[in-house]
Amino acid sequence: MFTLRAAIKRDISAIDGLLARAYPRLLKPDYPPSILVMALPKISRAQPEMVTCGTYYVVEEDGVLLGAGGWTATAPGKGGLTRGVGHVRHVVTDDRATRRGVGRTLMDHITKDAKAQGLRRLHCYSTLTAVPFYGAMGFDVLGHITIPIGPGIDFPAVEMERHL
Repeated sequence: MFTLRAAIKRDISAIDGLLARAYPRLLKPDYPPSILVMALPKISRAQPEMVTCGTYYVVEEDGVLLGAGGWTATAPGKGGLTRGVGHVRHVVTDDRATRRGVGRTLMDHITKDAKAQGLRRLHCYSTLTAVPFYGAMGFDVLGHITIPIGPGIDFPAVEMERHL
């Protein structure tokens, strides 16, 4: 049985470990090594301000961190606000626990929480790997994008959206 709770400051190192372990394994089939070698050091780090924002969550089983993710009212990168729109942020499932409902548990909670806060839509920038997952969660593809994550590092992604 999973336990879901709001992430707190002391979760940052465990989330760092989860991202650093899971992202390389999960993303490898969909991204060339030349992109991963540059992108992974940038995307495999917990963002302390996001982890402690109150709308970022962890999923545990018997005290073991299996997943993390959340939403913010501000858009990633540019930080803009659009009334009624939330942004799914930094969702990850332990690569050894995929297909067990960890991601669904997170996204069900994120969706309910965002809707309870008055949001009408959730927006996300999905990795190429996670597009089928977000599709199963009711998100529609808006288009392929490239996210600049550092000097000379462009990360291919997919912009997606779900109406609540």
